[in-house]
Amino acid sequence: MLITKALLRGGIPLVIMSGIAFSLYLQGKYSDAKGTFMASLIAFFVGAATVIYNIDDWSFMKQSGVHFLIMLMTVYPVLLLSGWFEISSAMDAFKILLLFVSVGLVIWLVMYTLAKVFSW
Repeated sequence: MLITKALLRGGIPLVIMSGIAFSLYLQGKYSDAKGTFMASLIAFFVGAATVIYNIDDWSFMKQSGVHFLIMLMTVYPVLLLSGWFEISSAMDAFKILLLFVSVGLVIWLVMYTLAKVFSW
């Protein structure tokens, strides 16, 4: 059941955005096509991983930790391969990791706050 939900949550944006990427590719906009496809992969992984928060037997901290590890193993490599950042050294990859963690933490805090404010 969770796998089906994950595939739907991640697959829908993947299919739509990949279609847009393919259309851009056919128009000769190769850089835009690659960027859109990379964004579709990120949307897939983020969307699919949200099912972690539906596992009621896990504590919120465990859900958050597993979600972070999934993002680290999927989204971070996509960022490294996307071409959005210049990577000429291990330090560059580390800076991207710091950006990844910082943005992820901000998003997590915003979503956590919204969930607390709007839960009734």
